[in-house]
Amino acid sequence: MPTLTSVNRHTARLRTADHALAERIAGVERPTVDAVMRRASRLADHGALWWIVALLLAATGGRARRGAVRGLLSLVFASGLTNAVLKPLLPRRRPPARQWSNVRRGVRTPRSSAFPSGHSASAFAFATGVALESPLAGAAVTPLAAAVTYSRVHNGVHWPSDVVAGAAIGTAVAAGTRRWWAVRSDEPADVGRDRPAPALDRGSGVVVFTNRESGTDGADIVAAVTEALPDARIVEFDPDRDFAAQIDEDVRRHTPAALGVAGGDGTVVVVAAAAERHRLPLAVFPGGTFNHFARDVGAAEVSDTASAIESGSTVAVDRAEVVTDDGTAHPFLNTASLGGYPDAVRLRERWQPRLGKWVAAAAAMIRVLAAAEPLSVAIDGRPLQVWMLFIGNGRYSPGDQVPMSRPAITGGQLDIRCLRADRRWSRLRLLFAAATGTLGESRVYSRQLAETVTVRITGRHVALATDGEVVDDARHFVFRACPEALTVYRRPTPG
Repeated sequence: MPTLTSVNRHTARLRTADHALAERIAGVERPTVDAVMRRASRLADHGALWWIVALLLAATGGRARRGAVRGLLSLVFASGLTNAVLKPLLPRRRPPARQWSNVRRGVRTPRSSAFPSGHSASAFAFATGVALESPLAGAAVTPLAAAVTYSRVHNGVHWPSDVVAGAAIGTAVAAGTRRWWAVRSDEPADVGRDRPAPALDRGSGVVVFTNRESGTDGADIVAAVTEALPDARIVEFDPDRDFAAQIDEDVRRHTPAALGVAGGDGTVVVVAAAAERHRLPLAVFPGGTFNHFARDVGAAEVSDTASAIESGSTVAVDRAEVVTDDGTAHPFLNTASLGGYPDAVRLRERWQPRLGKWVAAAAAMIRVLAAAEPLSVAIDGRPLQVWMLFIGNGRYSPGDQVPMSRPAITGGQLDIRCLRADRRWSRLRLLFAAATGTLGESRVYSRQLAETVTVRITGRHVALATDGEVVDDARHFVFRACPEALTVYRRPTPG
């Protein structure tokens, strides 16, 4: 066990090395470097630089956008921990101005404790958060974070150990976000066995249905499909007519060899149902806002599906359905839910023309959660009170956090999760469990895998949402998995 004397000896050595490195950096006399470091340090004040970078990443979409969100959240937490907690607890003087050949190099010396560096903590929290979601974007941001971190020593406002500690804290905080917000995998889900299907050269025999109201890149996706499969026939849905009826009419008239769809999840489920009904293989193109199903079946890019069509590579994929009071079966490919979410969807649809989709969705969710009332239900005959019930087609991950990805769409399983309202302080306990990544151990959260589940509502009818759309109001629901119900084009995976 180290003695107090040995600890003091090591501390003195570290302090000596710290000061020696600071003096060496102070001796760097490069006007261009001075100017760049001064600007980098000033741009990063109050995290402004990282908010600008986050906006640029968000504009690119996909994994970079998710990285921007995680990076900003990590920055906020790291900045709060560093400036509000650690600096007051660990006071340390800033380097004296006399040590520097170019006094402060144009940067004002803060009055707060030098240890740890808040700029460094914010920089590496943001960079690490971005890298967790998008390694490519993280590789681009990390050198900028390193430059900001170095600039604090170069400009004479921090000791080297201050910025090293700050960078370590920021990295640890960002890595810790995985505990309560899992990193979503973009790997395709496991699917069923291979199936025989026609190889359609240049897309001959494929009819691709598109929905111009799905997503923001619909025109670009359709152009990409036309370029990749020039002999495919593109049909745009008439928004004023029933989509299923339009598909049936087209199939009777043209007898296609396969049905394709370029649209959001709600559009995909309609075309998928028609493909199953007419016993045709399904080709999915990522034409919506989220494209959950397209990503999970390995159709994240137009080229993936086009290649599978031309090679005739198809696989079996599960779907699910829910039968309501009147016997109507509503198919779904991703998720179904009861409780607060369907109400939020309805409010979003009402407010979307005035506010836009994203603002309307956020405002609707806040409004619903603030006024939410528990649902009295019986799940397979077991009475419960719940805030929300989630049913996924296939197995979702992680099991002990908010589900972020789907490892499997095979095996005939429903992933059933409920947020219970029949425990004391259930809302606070749910928030605490979500924030600490302990949902799996919380008594207000439950999960099970099953082939079927029956839900009966006590009281008034409630809304049902499937794949992001409200489809019915009912009191009795039977959810069931339909194993290998669909035949979907998918490029063979290596190995």
